[in-house]
Amino acid sequence: MKFRELAEYFEKLENTSSRLTMTDTLAELFKKLSHDEIGKVLYLLQGRLTPLFVRLDFGMGEKMVIKAVISALSVDRAYFMNEYKKAGDIGLALSRIKEQTPSLHEKNLSILEVYDQLYKLANSGGVGSQETKLSYIIDLVQTLDPLSCRYVVRIPTGTMRLGFSDMTILDAFSVLAVGDKSHRPVIENAYHVRPDLGFIGSTIKKSGVKGLKNVTPQVFTPIIMMRAERLSDASEILKKNPNGLIEPKYDGFRLQIHCKKNGSSKEMTVKLYSRSLDEVTYMYPDIVAGVQKEVVCQNMIFEGEAIGYDQATDSFLPFQETVTRKRKYDIESHAIEVPLKLFVFELLYVDNKSFLNTPFTERREELEKHIKITSLRNEDAILLSPEKRADSAIIIEKEFEIAVSAGLEGIMIKKQDGVYKPGAREWNWIKYKRSYSKRIDDTIDCLVMGYDYGRGKRSDFGIGAFLVGVYDEKTDSYKTIAKIGTGLTDEEWKQIKINADKLKSIKKPALYDVDKMSEPDVWSKPELVVEIRADEITRSPVHTAGLALRFPRLERFREDKRAQEATSLDELNGLFKKQGSK
Repeated sequence: MKFRELAEYFEKLENTSSRLTMTDTLAELFKKLSHDEIGKVLYLLQGRLTPLFVRLDFGMGEKMVIKAVISALSVDRAYFMNEYKKAGDIGLALSRIKEQTPSLHEKNLSILEVYDQLYKLANSGGVGSQETKLSYIIDLVQTLDPLSCRYVVRIPTGTMRLGFSDMTILDAFSVLAVGDKSHRPVIENAYHVRPDLGFIGSTIKKSGVKGLKNVTPQVFTPIIMMRAERLSDASEILKKNPNGLIEPKYDGFRLQIHCKKNGSSKEMTVKLYSRSLDEVTYMYPDIVAGVQKEVVCQNMIFEGEAIGYDQATDSFLPFQETVTRKRKYDIESHAIEVPLKLFVFELLYVDNKSFLNTPFTERREELEKHIKITSLRNEDAILLSPEKRADSAIIIEKEFEIAVSAGLEGIMIKKQDGVYKPGAREWNWIKYKRSYSKRIDDTIDCLVMGYDYGRGKRSDFGIGAFLVGVYDEKTDSYKTIAKIGTGLTDEEWKQIKINADKLKSIKKPALYDVDKMSEPDVWSKPELVVEIRADEITRSPVHTAGLALRFPRLERFREDKRAQEATSLDELNGLFKKQGSK
């Protein structure tokens, strides 16, 4: 397929507000693509050249792309910047100018030719790499038609965002394969184990949905992490999970660790992934060194929680201090200031065998064979999370109090015969956190959907309130639960506007279900997740979730979570019911 035709599909997707239309458009596109093209197109649809978990930095900021575009168009900088200001988008400004000045250099390049140029651009490094990167953009802008140029320059600037979720793509895969969405569950199960849309699309194109039925984990492809249900009473926990195993609930960074021995050598390659599938290996050199020293295997995938630990006082650090380890610069020095302990609690794969469908007690037993067991006071960074049998409500309450007194969030209770279900929220794991013992004022992870302009004092910030919502898994949409106008510091107001403006949308995203009375002045694309604390959950005739938060306030930004990991509507309804039973 020619890139021009793909750009026309991009335009259709960008201009539709209907999720059903998006699904059908994607399925139509996938049907036309060859086996060699579909994987690459699936990455381009996400504004990328690789899966989400593969780090590939274009190394081009907005200013550098603008410089290349101006050079390619041979226009005055002031003229371009004026058009850019009016359009609000580099790609749109570029296509409008190019329509007025047709180029003699235009060629009808294929998708694979354009992808190849972008890939070479992203991988250019060393002396003179900036000039090389500029030359690739200049060549593409001069060679491609106006519509194609609009989307090509959005890729290195990270502004593609066509407004659909991965779940919409999975529906489109099913429509491609069988003409309807009936095969979505099978496709989704495979995606949770191998969340690489290019791999999933290529497999379906080659072998149909049946090619996904035996998908297994692969080292260096993160598995979408399983989540826990929550309960607020020890007796209820025992009913759901009799004779479960209790583990501490740490308040740090959940990491999925992938490691592999390099051939016959003793060297081990280690990669760390966050729950949002980002590779964060470079942030935690102390964890990497600990894994290389203390893990015994050929290849392995396991999970743990990294938390700051003060060895001098023998105590855990609060999340506010642990979170300072999440940084791009001064990593080595900060690793000394805030050392981490990784408490390992889950085994998913070892020496070419999947443990996803193995009972928890067997996973734990196998895990202990591959982690050197050391004490908390030991200098080693890797530890096994301790466990204790939950024989009674009294033991659950006692272990809960011990965890809280140690500065932890609470405890987890795990079903002994429970399997690991990637991407699912399961009763195999139950969270019992500090706030549950008081009332339903647990924090809620919300998606920022947009904001209103500031008035009065906040006119200086440009933001006066922001709209948040939760994820409805049944409809693959986001429903509103609050518009927050208080409870933030001046710095937090400034930061949330900066973050939201990076995701600004000129129209309401297709996945949003918002009552007209609640529509914000500025829409934000579905990427920014915040943790919100509120006094109460109430019924609401205005918010589309049917529920609202009373006295909501910002707890923290959740950069480690994807939009679809926001609190679900079902979970919010569960919290509402529990609140009423208190």
